Amino acid sequence: MTNRPDSRHFAHVSEWVFDLDNTLYPHHSNLFAQIDVRITRFVSELLTLPHDEARAVQKQMYRDYGTTLNGLMALHGIDPDDFLNKVHDIDYSGLAPDPALGDAIKALPGRRFIFTNGDRMHAERTARQLGILDHFDDIFDILAADLEPKPAPSTYARFLERHGVEPKNAAMFEDLGRNLETPKSLGMTTVLIVPRNFEPTFSEIWERDAKHDDAVDFVTDDLTAFLGTIIASPAE
Repeated sequence: MTNRPDSRHFAHVSEWVFDLDNTLYPHHSNLFAQIDVRITRFVSELLTLPHDEARAVQKQMYRDYGTTLNGLMALHGIDPDDFLNKVHDIDYSGLAPDPALGDAIKALPGRRFIFTNGDRMHAERTARQLGILDHFDDIFDILAADLEPKPAPSTYARFLERHGVEPKNAAMFEDLGRNLETPKSLGMTTVLIVPRNFEPTFSEIWERDAKHDDAVDFVTDDLTAFLGTIIASPAE
């Protein structure tokens, strides 16, 4: 694992795959924190639990089922559309447009995708607010994945098949190391996005992924600068 790439490390890449939350925008924007709060509220109202108990249940389902949504469907038979609409009913106005990131993504040679455990509407709203939506060829969301979230291997298989992506020609950018294990095993180049200066964020300790370091080829706390480095001409 390294944080010092250059364009030669990515010369073979023609398929660029980006997670959405805490990857295409920085952790400190706290956009996902709004979603997290709404998930807790959903669990609290559904199960008639006080906040702290609902949050504990939420996180247990996240650990056991990959997403809280999966756990709620398996254990309580909820309507996924209702859940997705409610938890993504957030304020995007605080997310600053990022023209530099847009320019960097636009300059990448080949196709570009958003691959998210969220839904398409949330991805579109987020990318539109950032000013980068038009630079992507498509969005692969939780509904396209038949509600089976990353890191399930079958979800990556669905993505690759739907879009005709050859893993050895692809790079994947993610903020969770466990979501890079399957891409790495398939031959994709993997990049882990971490909080700026590695400072703690709202994420709980159990969400950390140090044990998945072997799945990570590169690590960066600045996606825009990283992309700028790999699209630049290699040093002589």
